[in-house]
Amino acid sequence: MAETIFQKIIDGRIPCYKIYEDDRVLAFLDVQPLSQGHTLVVPKEPAETLDQLSDESAAAIGRVLPRISRAVMKATGCSEYNILQNNGTGAHQAVFHVHFHIIPKPDKSSGLGIQWPAGRLDGTAAESLVARIQQSL
Repeated sequence: MAETIFQKIIDGRIPCYKIYEDDRVLAFLDVQPLSQGHTLVVPKEPAETLDQLSDESAAAIGRVLPRISRAVMKATGCSEYNILQNNGTGAHQAVFHVHFHIIPKPDKSSGLGIQWPAGRLDGTAAESLVARIQQSL
């Protein structure tokens, strides 16, 4: 894996506005925020995409993500927010180190904007897909 800006932040070579840190996770303010309080939650383990992350690092993020979200919401006064996590360039990942965005949504014009072109789930195709996914677990 190529070294990323997040690895440099984790290593202390680039400063950040640190919100939280433990032995597996670092959380800090995004320097290009979509809204006030936009926070990044990053595992210290280098992994490009979520599927490459160890169970231990994933569990560590899972333990702190709700707590950090509550703190960001309380500090910003927002009650609505998005959690965003992208994997791969086609999914809009720009930094190739796993990271979660906590993006407060103070009003309709700030925060994350989303288009959701929903389709329809076919029952027969769904059953086949479920079987393939379960076999891959």
